[in-house]
Amino acid sequence: MLTKPDIFVSIKDYGKLVDLLDSLPPDDATKQLLDELDRAEVIDSYGMADDVVAMHSTVSFTVLQTGQSFSYKLVYPNENLEGNKLSILSPVGSALLGLSVGQEMEWPFGSGKTTHLRIDAVSQETKETDLSNPLAKNTALP
Repeated sequence: MLTKPDIFVSIKDYGKLVDLLDSLPPDDATKQLLDELDRAEVIDSYGMADDVVAMHSTVSFTVLQTGQSFSYKLVYPNENLEGNKLSILSPVGSALLGLSVGQEMEWPFGSGKTTHLRIDAVSQETKETDLSNPLAKNTALP
């Protein structure tokens, strides 16, 4: 059994996910996400590396036993799940959160079986400009 890799979650995603969990009745999916959030290192949104799986990022991963590759956008459960989108409340969705390119994880699925995944690529949704961030302000040079 692999040890769980270190994961990083932005303070923005952390807050939204805690609010989501507070609004839902407890079940296996919410417990799994809460467990991941409890072990995550929460960091400033502007300090997040671009190769870390965050909300609304697209992650490509390979199932190591089969060599099959997949690519999904990680979304909230109330968002449209059509196409290659994966809810954060799905078992693999919550397990992918916070991982970075090159990391591997063991993912349990039905009947006590497990599989191993490797993160191959992560692309981030275009970040909105936050004018409260002094680095994002457009300042004219004299």
